[in-house]
Amino acid sequence: MHPELAADLDQLPALLEETRRAAAAFLASLDERPVVPRADPPARTPLAERGGGLRAALAEFGERWEPGLSAGAGPRYFGFVTGGATPAALAGDWLTAAADQNSNSSLDGAGQQLERETVGWLRELFGLSAAHAGTFVSGATMSNTVGLAIARQWLGERLGVDVAEDGAAALGRVRVLSGSAHSSVAKALSVLGLGRGALTRVPVLPGREAVDVAALERMLAEHDGPCVLVANAGTVNTVDFDDLRALADLRDRHGCWLHVDAAFGAFAALVPEHAALVAGLDRADSICVDLHKWLNVPYDSAVQFTRRPDLQAEVFRNAAAYLGPLGEHPDLVHLTPENSHRLRALAAWFTLRAYGRAGHREIVERCVAGARALGEAVAGTPGLRLLAPVRLNVVCFTLAEDPTADRLAALAEAVADEAFLTPTHYAGLPALRAAFSNWRTTDADVRRTAAALARAVRGPEA
Repeated sequence: MHPELAADLDQLPALLEETRRAAAAFLASLDERPVVPRADPPARTPLAERGGGLRAALAEFGERWEPGLSAGAGPRYFGFVTGGATPAALAGDWLTAAADQNSNSSLDGAGQQLERETVGWLRELFGLSAAHAGTFVSGATMSNTVGLAIARQWLGERLGVDVAEDGAAALGRVRVLSGSAHSSVAKALSVLGLGRGALTRVPVLPGREAVDVAALERMLAEHDGPCVLVANAGTVNTVDFDDLRALADLRDRHGCWLHVDAAFGAFAALVPEHAALVAGLDRADSICVDLHKWLNVPYDSAVQFTRRPDLQAEVFRNAAAYLGPLGEHPDLVHLTPENSHRLRALAAWFTLRAYGRAGHREIVERCVAGARALGEAVAGTPGLRLLAPVRLNVVCFTLAEDPTADRLAALAEAVADEAFLTPTHYAGLPALRAAFSNWRTTDADVRRTAAALARAVRGPEA
């Protein structure tokens, strides 16, 4: 064994304790460190012939790279839709790395059995029936891709071709209908060989991002052959929800596949006040839910559900002598694009086991309350304009006068030490979004963010 590896193995408990202290110090800094540091990255260095061991790597990381990391796990990182990692999820993720399981095969089956239990808990959390099978994937983009890959196989089934064997070209021209599809849907269609051009925009309701159901029905009546509907359970700009029950009814009448992108909106099911937003979710043919958003587990975690795991196995089956047959309950290796499958379910298992439904309901309720409070503050701040009602956990706003992209970028930059906001366009205007999904966010963080926005809008002359 290389002497530096041997030395680290001999000192591993002490080195892990040093690593724990470094991690704890980073987490302790989240409240006060700049949310997005603006320092230049360090100059790159060549790979050394001799590394010096883990202690040397820890020291260099702390000196050169750690100061430039964002407070992305912290309470005022409102960009994108980003959670942090609950204490239990963090512990689960550390143990995931320590155990280093490839949880894809029944030949070494403990990992995939734990994943199946966790999927069952999530199914209950979101109010889904046992008709939905689920599998962990790396994020919402992969979840949407897997769901649409199953839909592609279903289109072939309806048209009498096997797309997994004969390729997407066997389908001819495919139509995918959606009102406000997330960008990952077009990316998935490109990856799947259906093409971004397959995505057809359906008219939305006035002043909304939700599908105009009557307009969709007219489009379906004029369409010849099977197609795919992509519904939204929470758009990224304004957290708008399609009428899932109405879309499921249209699916039944017109013979479509219904995929629901519920990346973070599925969590509305946890709160009785908001559960009606996802009524009908269980009727979907496939569903995307991102867990490193509102479940607050570390990145690289999402789940996909489908009522047609048989078609899923047709798409992703992996034939190799060292793998078992598909069987009635295929190993996970046959259900996603990955042949190697990190035990990413463990972090989710830990946080669900530690805090239960009630703990995660409280996180959702607190985030929604925070978004509403910031929305009220924005609406009451001279110089700012709220662009849409705060339906759940996203505040979408712009400048009251001359809202150019450059001015919005300058506003985001001006508050970056206190809060991270991401740019968007809504209702034809450049805008900013603040998305609440971190378990650490409190009323104090809302007040601090609102005060920073007010100062930035007033300007240095005020």
